[in-house]
Amino acid sequence: MADPKAEIALREATFALTALDERWRAARDYLAIDQRRLRHEELAEQVADPNLWDDQDNARQITTELGRLANDLEAFDALGTALDDGNVLVEFARESDGDWSILEELINVVSALTTSLANLELESLLSGPYDEHDAIAELHAGAGGTDAQDWAEMMVRMYSRWAERRGFKVEVDEVTEGQEAGILSATLIIKGRFAYGWLSAERGVHRLVRMSPFDAQSRRQTSFASVDVTPFLEDNSEVDIDESDLRVDTYRASGAGGQHVNKTDSAIRITHLPTNIVVSCQNERSQHQNRARAMQILAAKLSERARAERQAELDVLSGVRSDNAWGSQIRSYVTAPYQLVKDHRSEHETGNVEAVLDGDIDDFMKAELRRVRARA
Repeated sequence: MADPKAEIALREATFALTALDERWRAARDYLAIDQRRLRHEELAEQVADPNLWDDQDNARQITTELGRLANDLEAFDALGTALDDGNVLVEFARESDGDWSILEELINVVSALTTSLANLELESLLSGPYDEHDAIAELHAGAGGTDAQDWAEMMVRMYSRWAERRGFKVEVDEVTEGQEAGILSATLIIKGRFAYGWLSAERGVHRLVRMSPFDAQSRRQTSFASVDVTPFLEDNSEVDIDESDLRVDTYRASGAGGQHVNKTDSAIRITHLPTNIVVSCQNERSQHQNRARAMQILAAKLSERARAERQAELDVLSGVRSDNAWGSQIRSYVTAPYQLVKDHRSEHETGNVEAVLDGDIDDFMKAELRRVRARA
């Protein structure tokens, strides 16, 4: 090859493809691809059974799992095919005697394969028993007064925007308004594959430092808000709730939630007396619907508690509870006197605070998930 630069580019692309191929083969093992193929065949046989839909709930679970497996296997196989195509392109480049049009195509292929493989490898970070499930995210204002309540509302927007970016559905089940601005608390149900796995990285206290819009002298203010995350299971059959253990209170909803808001006491607050767990829902149109959803959330919380008690290794589901104040933060968001968002666990940081507050938090989640996996 006459052009030294072309020779170097070809050599680097070849080395990169070799490394990518090794990573792809390693992924076959840690993603249990062979076991997934067997499971796919098993489910395909069940779907072919004409009596499958006699039990509609079971049928939906089977077809959903089959669809997800099919997508995962298709993505894995497509990456393998693309790697083979890349190696063919290497041979073309060698025979072309430094044709830069082929080399540029090869470089683009390597770049695309690197991104695709990185996304595939993320699956290994989301392999917990409940990571694929929907999530219940509860946000609470902490120390900082009105600023903290405003910060809690900003975080609701941040996670809602993040969910929208990923194509997840967000349901606001309960909001308690702040005294002057913002919110005291909110409960979100975020629906989408791996919603719980991703959001589990956000559990903890978040600290905001900014020039306060609520201070007449615009002084710098530090405020806190906490995030708690629980896997949301539509069918929590493992939990048996005794009605005599519940205290049910009704009240008038304070925010948007349908035609009955501010006209009837449709909102529901349920206290589970043995554990003192409290859940609320006000977003549905009727008291009956709010109660049903609140019971789902309560069942999810009790299920989490039971799992944590049965298996110490699942304590990650409930996490370490910290004071919603100084010294407990997992991440700091600073807008004054400089611009910085820094995670104190993974050390990942960025100066683009505006993008983060607009929901661009994937890199923070990935960094924390990788840190947790490295320590496992």
